[in-house]
Amino acid sequence: MGVLVRNATLSVSVSLTALQMVGFWAPEHLGRTQKQLYSCLTVFSFMFLLGTYLIIQVVDLFLIWGDIGMMTDTAFLLFTNMAQATKIVNIVYRKRRIQNIVNGCDAVLSGVQSLEEKEIVKSCNREIIVLQMLYFALTIITTLGWATSAQPNQLPLRAWYPYDTTKSPAYELTYVHQVGALLIAAYLNVAKDTLVAALIAQCRCRLRLLGYSLRTLDKGMENEAYKFTSEQEKTLNLRLGSCVVQHQKALEVAKELQECFSAPTFAQLTVSLIIICATAFQLSMGLSDNMVRLMSMGTYLLNMCFQVFIYCYQGNQLSEESSEIAGAAYECPWYKCSVRLRRALLIVMVRTRRALRLTAGGFTTLSLASFMAIIKASYSLLTLLQQVSEE
Repeated sequence: MGVLVRNATLSVSVSLTALQMVGFWAPEHLGRTQKQLYSCLTVFSFMFLLGTYLIIQVVDLFLIWGDIGMMTDTAFLLFTNMAQATKIVNIVYRKRRIQNIVNGCDAVLSGVQSLEEKEIVKSCNREIIVLQMLYFALTIITTLGWATSAQPNQLPLRAWYPYDTTKSPAYELTYVHQVGALLIAAYLNVAKDTLVAALIAQCRCRLRLLGYSLRTLDKGMENEAYKFTSEQEKTLNLRLGSCVVQHQKALEVAKELQECFSAPTFAQLTVSLIIICATAFQLSMGLSDNMVRLMSMGTYLLNMCFQVFIYCYQGNQLSEESSEIAGAAYECPWYKCSVRLRRALLIVMVRTRRALRLTAGGFTTLSLASFMAIIKASYSLLTLLQQVSEE
């Protein structure tokens, strides 16, 4: 079993490898004993990275209830961990269905033949890698800032513990746990988010490949006549039928993506709205005189905005790519086709006019308009929170 999970796009490969190494993406073809051991790793990793945090932060939130400043200091990371826990449970629970999506897209993108098609796949890969690198850079800057901003005998993050964390060796052990779990969980969060974004991008890539196939429907047919010959018509019919199958499979992938990730995405967007508000409140109140801490909070705010942007941008681009297929069909030399083939092309164009739309929980469409709506809603909540705090 190789360490790196192989895939046509590097971003998916990196994300799945990270999840597999920590215990949230079981390798295929494991034996019975190996599956049991891997399940133990999954439970241990979840408790080490998130389970413990969720318990101690919920307790801490109840203990400081009523103090707006301290509550927002605890809440922004608590809600982050809650959203991440939801996404991890979803990936583990729906692993088989997600694996089928990954395998299907990998087979299509790995099987392209022409230089033009390979360039389409490469451009898709480059786009997601850039997003993944930017996301990871913001995440690592934020986590390192938190890890190094703690005052003497104080932990980087607020939490309640059933023992005195200011005494040695309890302080050192708790500090190592917080920082270690924070760094690993932060990277896993990047892996999970970019995995979803990459799968949406792969679906987009399949639609772009379909558009290319429709534009070049007559590829290799040298014919200066006004109409295609009967043999050429048969070939065109077969190619058009293949395009219809490609489109149907892309629609099925989009449906699977909707069913697998709609609810966790809704949870993430809802939580992100609260986190952006809480983080902005912390920055606006200037509750810390630690410059490193303030800078890390600033990058965390950017990180949360970028996280929402990734989902909304990919959903928006998927809708645009799907709506452009009808135009691609029109660009083929339909005027040389028989009436029967023209009607078939027209049916394809009518069918593809309806844009694909991914939604978060069925409530909001993933689009750039939704991204702006979330940012505006966060600002409105921030204004309300500031008014309550002043009173």
